[in-house]
Amino acid sequence: MLRRRMGYSDPSSGKDILGNRSLCFIFICAFGLVTLLQQILYGKNYIKSAQQFSRLKGDETGNWTGPVNFSDDGSLKPARNGRKRYLENYDGSFEYNSTACRELRQEIMDVKVLTINMVNRKNHGHGCPPSFHKSLCLSARVKTSELFERWRNLQVCRWEQNKEETSNFKMSLSRCCNAPSFLFTTKRNTPAGTKLRYEVDTSGILPITTEVFKMFPDDMPYSKSQYKKCAVIGNGGIIKNSKCGKEIDSADFVFRCNIPPINDKYSADVGTKTDLVTINPSIITERFQKLEKWRRPFYEVLQNYENSSVVLPAFYNTRNTDVSFRVKYMLDDFDSQRGVFFFHPQYLLNVQRFWAVQGVRAKRLSSGLMLVTAALEMCEEVHLYGFWAFPMNPSGIFITHHYYDNVKPRPGFHAMPHEIFNFIHMHTRGILNVHTGQCT
Repeated sequence: MLRRRMGYSDPSSGKDILGNRSLCFIFICAFGLVTLLQQILYGKNYIKSAQQFSRLKGDETGNWTGPVNFSDDGSLKPARNGRKRYLENYDGSFEYNSTACRELRQEIMDVKVLTINMVNRKNHGHGCPPSFHKSLCLSARVKTSELFERWRNLQVCRWEQNKEETSNFKMSLSRCCNAPSFLFTTKRNTPAGTKLRYEVDTSGILPITTEVFKMFPDDMPYSKSQYKKCAVIGNGGIIKNSKCGKEIDSADFVFRCNIPPINDKYSADVGTKTDLVTINPSIITERFQKLEKWRRPFYEVLQNYENSSVVLPAFYNTRNTDVSFRVKYMLDDFDSQRGVFFFHPQYLLNVQRFWAVQGVRAKRLSSGLMLVTAALEMCEEVHLYGFWAFPMNPSGIFITHHYYDNVKPRPGFHAMPHEIFNFIHMHTRGILNVHTGQCT
């Protein structure tokens, strides 16, 4: 009453304190700030390239898929110095030996050591997690890196095998490892009565008795460059949503690692064809109770791979031997015609030494690298799918560790980033083809 008599009015009435107009003004300012940051991060050519992309013409630009940089007159130049952009919605590529592609390949080859600053340095006193070699620091939150950017840029180039580089690399492998003769233990390379030395437990000796000898094939089932085109399928999340299944299944020979799922849920990306699949004995131990109880569940899992052969590292250490032998016994019990092979321990030792010289130093090479090494001797042309060792894909999008789960490997056991780094260099040299994008 008193306020009405004195003509008192609320001083805030009629004002828009944090009302619609103020919120709208704040939203506009925030949007403008975000836009400004995008321009700073991505460069002024980001919008310009999108506007001018539809004008690309000619033989060289008509197949453009990757990085692009436009000059002021609208002409196309190879992207450089942070002005690189990856255009993913165009089909085609530059020729392998074009000037632009030679320069882009050289940019990859110029990277000798992979070093990316750590975001979280609490993992290790020196800024590197203990699972990585000192010369290889990787961030779990790297958004952009020189390696990723150079690799993205290289996607503009149609891959082509370099016959000379490939031949020289295969000759090196043949001298050190010789997969066509020693990939598996056979009756030819491991006669009865041999005292077989284990790969890791070098003090351990396995006498090749008559019973063990009977499990070996007479000779190696594969020969040098027996297959024209081979696909080695890693289990990395990079292959998810790739639609590479048909391309993989079209290969003459397909390798897979550690009995991964290839059912209808995943087949569009990973295919179903399998000619040789590895089985880590730890899988048998953890998922199938060492085959000491029910064996049919494991047998039914193998049925997914039709008539493919399986290979196990039975002579890696003494613990692996009995479990690996049980796989052979179990398949014989089910009257399976599936081939069961065991890696030759000396072959794996030689492969380990070979890659150590290339900078891959780890307690154990991955199953994928072992298969890639064998494929390079068995096949004229090798294609890799599902091989990636980083938490983001080349476009900076987070991916799962495997295409079927996000379970991380045991820290410090493998040197996966070093392995992928070597594959990228080999791709650049025309030795093998690493696929990290979608298949057309």
